[in-house]
Amino acid sequence: MTAVPALDSIEDVIQALAGVGYQAHRRLATSVFLSLRLQRPLLLEGEPGVGKTELAKALSQVLHRPLLRLQCYDGMEQREALYEWNHAAQLLHMRAAQDRTHVDEIEQELYQSKYLIRRPLLQALQTPAPGAVLLIDEIDRADEPFEAFLLEYLGEYQVTIPELGTISAHSNPVTILTSNRTRDLHDAVKRRCLYHWMDYPEREQELAILRAKVPQASHTLAQQVAQFVSRLRSPAFANAFQRGPGIAESIEWAKALVALDTLQLDPEVIHDTAGILFKQREDIAALQPIITDLLAPEAAS
Repeated sequence: MTAVPALDSIEDVIQALAGVGYQAHRRLATSVFLSLRLQRPLLLEGEPGVGKTELAKALSQVLHRPLLRLQCYDGMEQREALYEWNHAAQLLHMRAAQDRTHVDEIEQELYQSKYLIRRPLLQALQTPAPGAVLLIDEIDRADEPFEAFLLEYLGEYQVTIPELGTISAHSNPVTILTSNRTRDLHDAVKRRCLYHWMDYPEREQELAILRAKVPQASHTLAQQVAQFVSRLRSPAFANAFQRGPGIAESIEWAKALVALDTLQLDPEVIHDTAGILFKQREDIAALQPIITDLLAPEAAS
């Protein structure tokens, strides 16, 4: 079994993440290091596609811990995050015990842990040492009551189940929360977490990501992709689009260009593959008139 790296310094975090293909700048690595050292949840906010979810996946690999993902959405209920009872099994138990007269005793038997269906939050608390990595993804999609429900977990790594009492973590999970900031989160959530705002990577950092994720791409092509995508996100062009391409899109675009045996970017191949960079018809249309400007030598600075 591969040994878990010690991660005794920020540099250790940077190197360990790089070892699994995740390029983290020093400020992000500092937040990760402190989250691990202080055993505090880490809240990552930023535009879609900047690598928030990927960080949780990378940490799972680095720490050799199982990744548990709680995908949030509007109207999400506690039972979908924490637990629910296996009503079918409970009903079978009641039928088997129907001849017994001690009703209170039967009711107590119904609420044993063997009838509990564990959802990601409870699974994370009950994962044996060294524990799990819990990703609470896109928490901004959930509503405020759900945020309030999370406070006990975020503050004390425990939850309360009325029928069973308080359940505390066997080993504190490494907890990553992500938000695309479609709405502001409550201050009570933020107070319980360390916080980091994630921006799109600098051009050189994105080049390193592309080289790690798409090693088949030539260095020249990877440079051109990083440069082109960086220009798309720049203030000079970003306002033309509803949403700029994220890191995931630039990686997929590089893979597609390799599959097309592209040696160098040109207007035709960019036009033909624009649907990989952008997912909105309006953005694809907005790209066409400025492709030449984006490729112009003076745009490469």
